[in-house]
Amino acid sequence: MAERTAGTGIPDRYRYAVVPHIMVDDAAAAIDFYQRAFGAREDFRIDAPGGGILHAEITVGRSALMLGDASTDEAEAGAFAAPASLGGGTSVTLHVFVPDVDALAERAEAAGAEILQPPTDMFHGDRTVVLKDPSGHMWVFLTHLEDVSEEELRRRLAAAG
Repeated sequence: MAERTAGTGIPDRYRYAVVPHIMVDDAAAAIDFYQRAFGAREDFRIDAPGGGILHAEITVGRSALMLGDASTDEAEAGAFAAPASLGGGTSVTLHVFVPDVDALAERAEAAGAEILQPPTDMFHGDRTVVLKDPSGHMWVFLTHLEDVSEEELRRRLAAAG
């Protein structure tokens, strides 16, 4: 999938970034708009088992943007929402790759963050923690464990679902 900078374990695509992850009511239409309006390049997408887009990544200029449909199971469970449906919540999840997600989770919790998902090895090849900061912003911190091909990613997702 992504190339990595030697010795960091972090894919180059994410090495120097906080990657925005937005939820929208129609991700396919949003991707189409970003392509047309901003010259975005669609890098990949994972369709949700029940329809829609579970996760997609596009590049605008040299910046990565993650997005997905707010109507997927995670969104319906209340974890994510599209801006139109918000009543004081957040529509953005910020992703940051770090060398040690477990240490970060411990430090963040001690500082007052609410851990929503403890550090977990995920199907996509990253160890991930999901937390909410005291201001209500959603954060996903990840430690890259392995490169996973798109084919393997789809196989793992199907096996998990």
